[in-house]
Amino acid sequence: MSEKNLVIGNWKMNPASFDEAVRIARAARATAGKLSSTDVVVCPPFPFMAAAVSRARSANYAVGSQSVSTEESGPYTGEVGADMVRSLGASYAVVGHSEMRARGDTDAIVSKRILRAIGAGMTAVVCVGEKSRDEAGSHLGALHEQIRQTFAGLPADAARRIVIAYEPVWAIGAKEAMKPEDIYEMSLFVKKVFADIFGSDAGHRVRVLYGGSVNFRNAADIMKIGRVNGLLVGRESVNVPGFKDLLKAVDAV
Repeated sequence: MSEKNLVIGNWKMNPASFDEAVRIARAARATAGKLSSTDVVVCPPFPFMAAAVSRARSANYAVGSQSVSTEESGPYTGEVGADMVRSLGASYAVVGHSEMRARGDTDAIVSKRILRAIGAGMTAVVCVGEKSRDEAGSHLGALHEQIRQTFAGLPADAARRIVIAYEPVWAIGAKEAMKPEDIYEMSLFVKKVFADIFGSDAGHRVRVLYGGSVNFRNAADIMKIGRVNGLLVGRESVNVPGFKDLLKAVDAV
């Protein structure tokens, strides 16, 4: 996939049936095929990944995994390995999502998941974001530390296989997304911290997405004013009409 706008749909634990997963995936794939400047990735639950993979090669449609295990293989009941999802056709893996962090993923665990995803030949979509925001700016220190600890132990060549999804925890599931002007400032901050770890060239190249209450109504402003490279979309990604309109809005930017 090329360096276009990047929209990733995180289905979370939806939908309820395989047939519905097929319907949602087909709609996303059909819409992606009509876009000129936007790549689309859908991340279904593990049981439905096969429903989303296209047998026909598509230049701007791909499938991702919602996570990968920290382990390669072995006696880890309930875990899903990076090589497993790669063999199903996944080329992206979301790691470090705030919901996973809330259930116990530390920065060190996220770092291991990144290495597994990259080692399997996938691009790691690494979620970062502060839990709260204040006028004093203490949230910047918290975010800086999260990024530093998540990436500091990775080899230099890992940077080219990483996409960062900036998701402020307080904005996820909220009535409104973060203001686009603030998103722009935070995306610059994220790139700077990434550059401090991997070098200025890597900081310039890394793609930063925004996630948190994104929908078809605010997508264009987030892209234009927030100047991000794309979006990580949650609940709207399983709403076929809404996701279709969102993709069209992003592609028109």
